[in-house]
Amino acid sequence: MGPVKRKTNIMAQSTYSSVVLAQRPKANIVPGETFKLKQNPMISESDLKDGQVLVETLYLSLDPAMRGWLNDTRSYMPPVQIGELMRGIVIGKIVASKSSSFSVGDYVTCTSGWTELSIQDAKAVTLLEVPPNGRVTDALGLLGGTGLTAYFGMTDIAKVKAGDFVVVSGAAGATGSVACQIAKLKGATVLGLAGSEDKVKWLKELGCDEALNYKDPQFKEKFKAATKDLIDVFFDNVGGEILEAALSRAKPHARFVMCGAISQYNSAQPVGPKNISMVIAMRIRMQGFLVFDYIKEYPAARKELAQWLAEGKIQRKETIIKGGLKAAEQALVDLYNGINTGKLMVEVKAEDAGIESRL
Repeated sequence: MGPVKRKTNIMAQSTYSSVVLAQRPKANIVPGETFKLKQNPMISESDLKDGQVLVETLYLSLDPAMRGWLNDTRSYMPPVQIGELMRGIVIGKIVASKSSSFSVGDYVTCTSGWTELSIQDAKAVTLLEVPPNGRVTDALGLLGGTGLTAYFGMTDIAKVKAGDFVVVSGAAGATGSVACQIAKLKGATVLGLAGSEDKVKWLKELGCDEALNYKDPQFKEKFKAATKDLIDVFFDNVGGEILEAALSRAKPHARFVMCGAISQYNSAQPVGPKNISMVIAMRIRMQGFLVFDYIKEYPAARKELAQWLAEGKIQRKETIIKGGLKAAEQALVDLYNGINTGKLMVEVKAEDAGIESRL
C-alpha cells in the first residue's frame, strides 16, 4: 500500500498545547512537577517558509530512553533543557505545506516532540507508508525505532543463528517482543522474561519456547532451571538484577546485547551487576548500541520487517493511551512501571480514530 492521505481541517482554536521540561527529576518523574503543559498562539500556513510544512500530531511515541534525556549529563544527544519542548517521535498529518514534497493530508513521521502542532522543514519529515497487513501506528512500533532496534540488535550485534539459546529481558515490551520473534525466525531457542503472568502468556503465544515472570517469588530457581544449558545470547532491556542473573548463566564467549537498562533509569543510585567479572571468566562480548548507528540501513531493515509482517511471521501489540498531551506525563511514568505490552504511545488527537482498521 502506498502513502496514506486523508482530507483534513486545521484546528479552529486560537491556541495549541505543548509540554516542556519544568525541572529535572532526581529519581522518578514527578507528575505535575517534572513537566509543564503550555499554551501557545496558534500557527498556520502564513507562518511557513518555503520548504516547510505544518504537522498536526496524532500519536506520540513513549520510549524508555526518554528518562535519560532529562539528565544533565553527557550522552548520545544533548539533554532536554529546562523550559524546552520535550523531545519525542510522532505520527502526524500535514495540515499546511509550502513544500513540493508533501501535500495537505499526507501522514508523516518526525521528531516534533510533545506538541499538538509544529512547523518542520520538509527534509526532517518522512512520508508514512502502510505495508500489507500493516497499520498507521506501525511507524512508531514494528517499523519504527523500536522494531529497528530489535532488528539490528539481534541480527548484527548478537549475530543470532540457528541453534543459539537466546534470553531476552523486557521481552513483552516494544523492542523485546520483536527481538524474541526475530531470534525465533533465525532458528534460535528463546526464553523471554517479563513482569506479569499475562505478559508471560503473550510471549508464549508469540512463539517463545519459554517465558518467565521475574516478579515470581521462585524466579531465581526457575531461571536457573530454564538456563540449564547456559546462554548464548542475552538481549538486555532491563539491567540491574536481571543482568546479574544472566551473567551468572552465560556460556563461554556469550554475546550480550546491551540495548537498555530500564530498571535503573529512575534510580537515584543506579547499581550494576556485582558479578561483572563473569565477562572476563566467560570471555563474554558485551556491546552497547544505538539504532541511530544504522540509519543508512533503515530502508533494507524496514523492507524485511514489513515482509515478515505481510507473511504473518511476526506479530505486534500496542498500548495506546488516550487523553491527549495531558496524559503523556503519567503515561511515561507508567512506562517504567510496566503498564505496556508492546509499543506504548499516546493518542494526541482522536480525529480519524479507527483509521488503522480501514487501511
